[in-house]
Amino acid sequence: MFHKTKTWMGLFLLLLFILGVNTGEANQSSDQLVYVVPVEQTVERGLEAFLERSVNEAEEAGADHIIFEIDTPGGAVDAAGNIASIIQDAPMKTTAYVTEEAMSAGAFIALSADEIAMAPGTEMGAAQVIDGSGNAAGDKAQSRWEANMKGAAELNNRNPEYAVAMADPSIDLPEYRAEKGELLSLTASEAREVNYAEYVVDDREELLAALNMSEADVQEFEVSLAEQIARFVTNPVLIPILLSVGSIGLILELYSPGFGIPGILGIASLFLFFFGHAIAGFAGLESIILFAVGFVLLLVEIFIPGFGIFGITGIGAIIGSMVLASFSTLNIVISILIAAILSVVAIIVLFTMFGKKGPMQRFVLHDSVGGEEGFISNESRDELIGETGVSLTSLRPSGSIQLNDERLDVISEGGYIEKGKHVKVVDAEGSRIIVREMNE
Repeated sequence: MFHKTKTWMGLFLLLLFILGVNTGEANQSSDQLVYVVPVEQTVERGLEAFLERSVNEAEEAGADHIIFEIDTPGGAVDAAGNIASIIQDAPMKTTAYVTEEAMSAGAFIALSADEIAMAPGTEMGAAQVIDGSGNAAGDKAQSRWEANMKGAAELNNRNPEYAVAMADPSIDLPEYRAEKGELLSLTASEAREVNYAEYVVDDREELLAALNMSEADVQEFEVSLAEQIARFVTNPVLIPILLSVGSIGLILELYSPGFGIPGILGIASLFLFFFGHAIAGFAGLESIILFAVGFVLLLVEIFIPGFGIFGITGIGAIIGSMVLASFSTLNIVISILIAAILSVVAIIVLFTMFGKKGPMQRFVLHDSVGGEEGFISNESRDELIGETGVSLTSLRPSGSIQLNDERLDVISEGGYIEKGKHVKVVDAEGSRIIVREMNE
């Protein structure tokens, strides 16, 4: 009897232990926190600022894992390099989940994560560096990019040949449709085959299950409206457009009556430039203050001419503020040059096509000031012409005369006229009365 009781007691304790282990595992799973961060659209510095904030907040929240859901055609190489560093330096485990495509810079970002997952029908690759003209970049830039791709692959023990083939068309991989002269792009199944993807999953839930985090608390990190605007206006293609619209709009406003659409567009464009760069973390308070000072100096130059000193200083301050607010000195200098050229062209067109009409009419006086319309600056004394008087003072050539019972300030027609001489009024132009000495 005692043995039976002992046996049942042992089974009961064993059951409690199993239940305790399972409960502990369940509690451990439910305590896990996963952040899901979108990596979408063009890769640029605005996306970099968003991802940096995402990783920082995930770290502060104690996240165990970050899933970067990637759908991008690529973008700026410098931004991609910084984003890769952010992902590689993340203190928690990271997974890149390709939901549509991870092309060009997107492939580099995906390779920087600890693991890669891809949805069926997606692809990754084609990462050759392209310059601003749409042509392949120079050998130096291309070589550096290939080294980055190779390093990202080796970071997680992947065969670097495929990463380099994504950037170098000279590598021949016909079995993956990348004959010599073509860049490599891997489908989900091909990436799995060459160990460039650990998982091929249909959706996020299946990925979480593959990561043994089905019960984890999932926190989706979304791009705020301000960050969406920042990503839009910090695009290198849009910056010269914003600056051009801003400068041309303000120029048109200066040459048009009142305050209207050109001025609104000009101010709005410049505001978007600084707002977007401030949200993205590039523009500090000092750049905004410097721009405001420059704008005030330009207004001073317009209303209180200072031989160009205020204007030149104001323009310098505005350019300096834009350089301080930009993430790339070269990019902003090119953008400013484009805006300056377009502004000069706009001014030439305004003066050439409109002349004294249209927006130029603000600085043109259209009203005549003839006496017929009643415009008089001084009372005319035409009735005095032909009258005679006596000089009360010497006329050198101006002085005073006595004419009838009135003392008048006059100017002699010729030279000096002594006091007490008889004079005759020969002309009257407003307050200017001209006299001539009479022969005695």
